[in-house]
Amino acid sequence: MPVITTIEDLRLLAKQRVPKMFYDYADSGSWTEQTYRENTSDFEKIRLRQRVAVNMQGRSLATKMVGQDVTMPVALAPTGLTGMQHADGEILAAKAAEAFGVPFTLSTMSICSIEDVAAHTTKPFWFQLYFMRDRDYIERLIKRAHVAGCSALMVTMDLQILGQRHKDVINGLSAPPKLTLANMMDMATKPRWSLGMLGTNRRTFRNIDGHLDTVDGLTSLAKWTASQFDQRLSWDDVAWIKERWDRKLIIKGIMDEEDALMAVKTGADAIVVSNHGGRQLDGARSSIAKLPGIVQAVGDQVEVHMDGGIRSGQDVLKAMALGAKGTYIGRAFLYGLGAMGQEGVTKALEIIQKEMDVTMALCGRRNIEAFNLDNLIPKSELTANDYM
Repeated sequence: MPVITTIEDLRLLAKQRVPKMFYDYADSGSWTEQTYRENTSDFEKIRLRQRVAVNMQGRSLATKMVGQDVTMPVALAPTGLTGMQHADGEILAAKAAEAFGVPFTLSTMSICSIEDVAAHTTKPFWFQLYFMRDRDYIERLIKRAHVAGCSALMVTMDLQILGQRHKDVINGLSAPPKLTLANMMDMATKPRWSLGMLGTNRRTFRNIDGHLDTVDGLTSLAKWTASQFDQRLSWDDVAWIKERWDRKLIIKGIMDEEDALMAVKTGADAIVVSNHGGRQLDGARSSIAKLPGIVQAVGDQVEVHMDGGIRSGQDVLKAMALGAKGTYIGRAFLYGLGAMGQEGVTKALEIIQKEMDVTMALCGRRNIEAFNLDNLIPKSELTANDYM
């Protein structure tokens, strides 16, 4: 086993252990992947202010996200097909998050169902909802999340139409994978993954599977899913959801100040500045670049979270300095899951936590809630190449 010290180490190991179509699904963006790349590279343009001779003892990363106590301001983002990175992936990731004291968010397009995750955890998790044309299905899905004890509902607003991810098209992405010669040869080189999949019966979209009698196999399921993303989605639909959900409501996919203010009007408890990991509108700004303007626009009316491009604890601190009250990791935990299962998710969280703790100390802070713009190099000191 190689020594794992960074999220990049986990990525490289996951690439070796996860079949190509599922690794590529996690590690890719839409079209030219410009936005996908800039989600990460724009963090590098932000410089930290080092301080010395400051008391570093008694540091704490603990805070709250939508009223929930967290050991650090990091949640596991909703990611589709998580259970294809590793057998029972959503269950393992949820257990790792619970043990670590951070939120786990289950995707509508998960392999393990709401009930699967609830049966294997002891504390509330969050559920992410895609709004689809079948209102009866959506209403039942909301009720299922409520019965399972989910403490927050996250409505994703930026998937009315699917951005084309070229790698998924080329790989013929499906769950479970089609048994073509190329796929079988690839899986034969991934024995850990293959043995795990043979040991579970969770290989399809179990939040959807069995919902309709007409969905009797992978092909019809995929067609039904593609046809269900509702291009008519409006803020009135969010109000419709809020009438049926009496717990915390989070709106994800905000990349514009006007949209952020509309989310505030709907009564959201938090908004997530997110471009879907660079998987939707290629050419959009990075999430971290849009964060300050959106924070300024909404003020203290709503809690602002940020998602996209986080690969280190320093990235989390930079987002916090720019006004985020919480952050999400998607690919970072998926790399850990694909590399080492539940242990790998825990490792990803440990890496980020340690980087946050040491960086915060070197910046002269002892409390995460005190980390702010004063901990960044002022823009006047940046060169033109550094300033985004």
